Amino acid sequence: MRICSFLPSATEMLYALGLGDSIVGVTHECDYPEEALSKPKVVRSSFDPSSMSSEEIDAKIRDLVLNGKDIYVVDDELLKRLSPDVIVAQGICEVCSPYLNEIARARRALGYQPRLIMLDPHDLDGILDSMIQLARELGVEDKGKELVDGLKARMHTITARAGMAGYKPRVLCIEWLKPFFTAGHWIPQMVEYAGGINCISRRGEPSRRLSWDEVVKEDPDIIVFMPCGFTVDKALKEFYKVEENDGWFNLKAVKSKQVYVVDANSYFSRPSHRAVRGLEILAKVVHPELFQDITVREDECRRVY
Repeated sequence: MRICSFLPSATEMLYALGLGDSIVGVTHECDYPEEALSKPKVVRSSFDPSSMSSEEIDAKIRDLVLNGKDIYVVDDELLKRLSPDVIVAQGICEVCSPYLNEIARARRALGYQPRLIMLDPHDLDGILDSMIQLARELGVEDKGKELVDGLKARMHTITARAGMAGYKPRVLCIEWLKPFFTAGHWIPQMVEYAGGINCISRRGEPSRRLSWDEVVKEDPDIIVFMPCGFTVDKALKEFYKVEENDGWFNLKAVKSKQVYVVDANSYFSRPSHRAVRGLEILAKVVHPELFQDITVREDECRRVY
């Protein structure tokens, strides 16, 4: 079996399922586990965002979409040489990885029809279902069930303990720094499972642009910044831009020193099994008094104030 993964979260899950040796091609963003870095890069971005700010990235993507240009580019010649039997892709977000048009072009370039496995999770349950789907379609269903059972047990530990909390703080998760975007899809469910009340966005719904007036009106108890694809250090480099908003220092979360930045790239942006670690990190943020046994590293989560 020869698998090409067009989706970083799928690459992570394929390795977790013991299928790493069957992966022949990945995307430029497939950086976990470390072994994925050595795989041929079938997909790359049409621009280099590494040295760009969140505002510059947003403007570039808007320009590409407006002009009908590709955000991601598939290396047709490399894809032909790799001759995959299976392509794993997604239909949830055209900004996150190759979308339907790119996938269709890739299949045409091959000149044959490899099996296409499409993953489309919108919440935590969907993420677990994706792992079961992958395992079933690739012949390792027992391994998939074993992994998912373990993930469910960890989730149950969090929800059971969070249910003991005497109060539920209001939590606003922000997915992009400039402009602001709400964190949608699975993030609202993660906040609820961690014992908080999610502000503005709703479980299973896409992220959307967020006005500063909405932030001020909501005035949350806790703010968690999780810029899509950013590490903690990269997000912190841009944090001064957030402080430029009028009234920022009057927000309840800021005054009570409850503003955090998390490693979105590893634990929040990607719909993989590592989102369960993201849930554990959020639980520690929302109810530290209940989760003293959970250790969170500074490269996973850092309090800004």
